[in-house]
Amino acid sequence: MRTRRSVRPVHALAGVLLAAAVALTGCGANDTGASSSSDKAAGPEAGPARPAEDAKSGAGASGSRATAAPKPSGNRIIRTATLTVQVKNVPKALDQARATTENAGGYIGDETTVRDEDGAEQTRVVLRVPVEEYDDVLAGLQGAGKLLERTAKAQDVTDQVVDVESRITSQRASVTRVRALMDRATKLSDVVTLEGELSRREADLEALLAQQASLKDRTSMATITLTLSEKPVPVEAGDDDPGFVDALAGGWDAFVTMLRWIAIAFGAVLPFAAVLALALLVWLRLLRPRRRPAHPDEPGQRTADRD
Repeated sequence: MRTRRSVRPVHALAGVLLAAAVALTGCGANDTGASSSSDKAAGPEAGPARPAEDAKSGAGASGSRATAAPKPSGNRIIRTATLTVQVKNVPKALDQARATTENAGGYIGDETTVRDEDGAEQTRVVLRVPVEEYDDVLAGLQGAGKLLERTAKAQDVTDQVVDVESRITSQRASVTRVRALMDRATKLSDVVTLEGELSRREADLEALLAQQASLKDRTSMATITLTLSEKPVPVEAGDDDPGFVDALAGGWDAFVTMLRWIAIAFGAVLPFAAVLALALLVWLRLLRPRRRPAHPDEPGQRTADRD
């Protein structure tokens, strides 16, 4: 009887512990299910879904960058080029260059035409074209004849443009503040001081606006300097090793230069030397004989002593 009574409490305690464990397990499962269901309900706004969207957007952006060229509006770049083209007829080629430039929305700048002793013409013209048409116009111009020389440069001034725009914004705010102070000023001295300060700041603002306009013009319109010639442009000879004749000519030039400098130095010193020589002659002829004392051993002195 004692054994059965002692076993029953043990079984009862085990049952209670088992029920508690089952209850805790159910609560954990409910929490896990609730959290998973909440993640599902969150949908695309949940955290794990954002990296996927970012990856898709990044892939699309990289794909667009790989296929599309950078637009000129992104970076502010000043483009300049120099072309030298040999053509058969300079006036005709110049008319074609004008037409190409005007069709691209550009215009003709400076133009200079010269004619040599043989009657051959050579024209130098400055063309301004939109940067969007820069490459096409450049290709059309250099295809008008035989290309002798081509130089193209690109200068990125994006930082300079951003800096000027920021300074313009600050300067405009500064002008506005000074005008507000002028409206509240009551003393004449304060008004005069504020007017001078306002004039100075407005002048600085105008200078910044002019700089901004210049940058806008140079970045929106490319500059092409075109030289059209009916004859090959002479190319400067390279630096060859000097020979005997070159050394002789160089030595003669150095000798002549040395003689010229010696003559210049002699001419500069000659007036002073003449004055010094004249002063020395006066001293020897007039002043020195008067100052020489009589010596006791001289013949005249001895005769006087004997008498």
